[in-house]
Amino acid sequence: MNQHSFQQVGQHSPVAIPTEMRRIEGREWWLWGFTIAVTLTLTLGIISFTIPWLNRETDASYWFDLREWVRGLAALVLLFDFYSVYQHLQLHRIRRQLAERDQLFQLISENAADMIALVDSDGRRLYNSPAYERVLGYSPEELKSTSSIEQIHPDDRPRVLQAAEKARLSGQGERVEYRIRHKDGSWRTLESTACAIRNAAGQTDKLVIVNRDITERKRAEEMLAHNAFHDGLTNLPNRALFLDRLQHALTLSRRHANYKFAVLLFDVDEFKIINDSLGHTAGDALLIQIGQRLKESVRRADMVSRPRMDDVPGRLTNDDTLARLGGDEFAILLDDIRDPIDAVRVAERVQVELAIPFTVNQQEIVVSASIGIASSTSPHTQAEDLVRDADIAMYRAKRAGKARCEVSDAAMHANAVKRLKLETDLRRALDQGEFRVHYQPIVSLQTGKITGFEALTRWQRPEGIVSPIEFIAVAEEIGLIIPMNRQLLREACEHLRIWQSEFPSSPPLTLSVNITPREFAQPDLATEIRKSLEQTGVDPGCLQLEIIETIAMGDAEKSGHVLSQLKALGAHLSIDDFGTGYSSLSRLSRIPVDTLKIDRAFISRMDSDPESREIVRVIIMLAHNLGLKVVAEGTETEEQIKLLKELDCEMAQGYFFSRPADDQAMTKLLASNHFARAASVGR
Repeated sequence: MNQHSFQQVGQHSPVAIPTEMRRIEGREWWLWGFTIAVTLTLTLGIISFTIPWLNRETDASYWFDLREWVRGLAALVLLFDFYSVYQHLQLHRIRRQLAERDQLFQLISENAADMIALVDSDGRRLYNSPAYERVLGYSPEELKSTSSIEQIHPDDRPRVLQAAEKARLSGQGERVEYRIRHKDGSWRTLESTACAIRNAAGQTDKLVIVNRDITERKRAEEMLAHNAFHDGLTNLPNRALFLDRLQHALTLSRRHANYKFAVLLFDVDEFKIINDSLGHTAGDALLIQIGQRLKESVRRADMVSRPRMDDVPGRLTNDDTLARLGGDEFAILLDDIRDPIDAVRVAERVQVELAIPFTVNQQEIVVSASIGIASSTSPHTQAEDLVRDADIAMYRAKRAGKARCEVSDAAMHANAVKRLKLETDLRRALDQGEFRVHYQPIVSLQTGKITGFEALTRWQRPEGIVSPIEFIAVAEEIGLIIPMNRQLLREACEHLRIWQSEFPSSPPLTLSVNITPREFAQPDLATEIRKSLEQTGVDPGCLQLEIIETIAMGDAEKSGHVLSQLKALGAHLSIDDFGTGYSSLSRLSRIPVDTLKIDRAFISRMDSDPESREIVRVIIMLAHNLGLKVVAEGTETEEQIKLLKELDCEMAQGYFFSRPADDQAMTKLLASNHFARAASVGR
């Protein structure tokens, strides 16, 4: 069959006479011929009896027999005529039914949304329904003057011809999808099936082809597939697609030693502040611009000479993959690089590009990004592990000062493994009750007596005490600090109640506990603290809640709401590590705090550094002017105590008085309850 055997468009023409109609016509002609022949034969037979010279015998019996024969033949003629009329009526009924069927076919085909075509074995177009013009836009004259094979997409033509050939040979073709050009130049997608019409000899005589326009359905399917693997905001590949391509790159790097790649993980520095201050709509607009600029930056960076390994089969067809992993995190897969240092060059170029101000809502915004890099030289076989290494490198860049780039290495991998083990051990320690409460006394510098304690968490492992520096930050990051500190508060309140009963004083002993940023963000913070106080019977006025300066002075609306809730409990509030954060003196007078705790960094240098001593003096003066008390942290020497007393600092804590210790050690200190040396200093 030639290429016209699967014509999809063509001129309108009457439907060819079907095989049934030809059979009826043949039968009708045979019946007419047979009737005429029989009628003539019988008529001649009757006439022959009436010719005298053919019948010489004229006796009475002869004429009697003749009449009988004539009557019999006439009866036969009459019966045959009846039979012929009956057959003609039957043929007329069948012809009428076929005409009705043909009319129904015409009605259906001409009004159907699907395109119906009839072609012969040579590919000549016998019929095309009007839907062809409605769907493809061509008039019958235009269809007649063109070949449909030219309108079918070149990539789809082999499949179309193959489906037509299969329909011709087997009688039923497979369903095939292909693209065909519309009159306006666009491409439409059709779904087509072909069915063969065979002649009396069993050979394929014609093909009936039904085409359906599925362009909109295909677009919807493609859109769903696209959305499943792309970010809805920036239209960049999402985490799922990025990990898939990264896994492909990892597989190639294991098969081909000369194939190298790198992963760059970006995190926009301080994006939360931008988002909170300008609103989420502006934040989304900024993310869209960042994604576009990253795309352009990577494209320009690719102009740097990086060899393309065409001898690596199966390598990614796109040179680079930029993705938004979520939030303000973006990732770039640098495919087929020459050396890992190329990734650093790209990262530096990206940082330069991002430093150019963005314009959102007619407002200029300057951002920076911390970047972590992981390369194919890592020992990992899973994409998630490589992304984790880049993520660790990125956080290391943030801790080093932000707007930096860090590269993952073997040491970093070892640290990651160590970190994972620490997280596991922390969870196990919480379940097994390995955390202990230690206390450090807070002492009045005027009387030398203990006025209260700061409760501190210590991790008691079988091999010894673990330094808080090694686990507090991790516990805060993974959220374990919340159950840890709730446990600490209940236990510390129980000890405080016992000490207040055994060592009454006026005012009573107080308890200071730290509120971490993760705790401060919990909506049920005040409720949980109230429960602990009620369960232990501690007066809320004896509880000092210490909050770091950056939280207390941060988001005015949020922090003010939480601080008001805590103050409503009856507890006192302290700003911890004062002087190291971004203090807003105008806000300090408006937040409901009672005490400032001067950071140990200033106290430790005040006896040797005049500048630190002046800072301490100003803080104490400021606190007193606002009606606040002052606690000096980290006191270790008599000289520091002397200077603090001269500056009228009310209280102090530090190694000069006692290292943090358990409740039994604190009970012994309370028994004496007087640091005579501190009281006598400066007299």
